[in-house]
Amino acid sequence: MSKAVMWIAVILGIAFLALTAVYLLTPAGSLPSHFPGFVRGSTHVRFKHGIGTLVLALAFFAFAWFQTGPKKA
Repeated sequence: MSKAVMWIAVILGIAFLALTAVYLLTPAGSLPSHFPGFVRGSTHVRFKHGIGTLVLALAFFAFAWFQTGPKKA
């Protein structure tokens, strides 16, 4: 069970890392309209959204790392 949870956390971490790149490299007007932070015609980069998704990605990676530790008997 913990192997499956670990791999799910890794996949979610990679997904949030990709989302971080989208937020930091794409102006708000060019984001997909269903993303939080989308503003039609805006050239502003959603830096805080990028930082938030980066924190989530790191949290998922840390969770996955702790799942690989030694198990108590």
